[in-house]
Amino acid sequence: MGHDSPEAIQAEIKKYMMVFAALAGLTVVTVAVSYLDLSIAGAVVVAMIVASIKGTLVAGYFMHLLDERFTIYWILALTMLFFAVLMFLPAATVSDHIGTSTEVAQEGAEEHH
Repeated sequence: MGHDSPEAIQAEIKKYMMVFAALAGLTVVTVAVSYLDLSIAGAVVVAMIVASIKGTLVAGYFMHLLDERFTIYWILALTMLFFAVLMFLPAATVSDHIGTSTEVAQEGAEEHH
């Protein structure tokens, strides 16, 4: 069964229709939850859970991210590396400046006495 065979295309259409049905069902859940007597925090938690599931479905299937796992993991690892470097650089230079502003202020005060 090739990638462009009628059976493969039908399987893809079925998958997209199932994802669409899940998204529609989760939208109904979102509206139904809005009618429940939940606290603000509870409503936000439930809304974020439903939105996360819907976002995962959209990203995974409609944006085809499930098929690109290897590339996504490499991009994620590279992003984490750059983030760590960007967090480390300012922290590494803080020790270069510790005490400089107080030393300058003390020298200026001593000159005026």
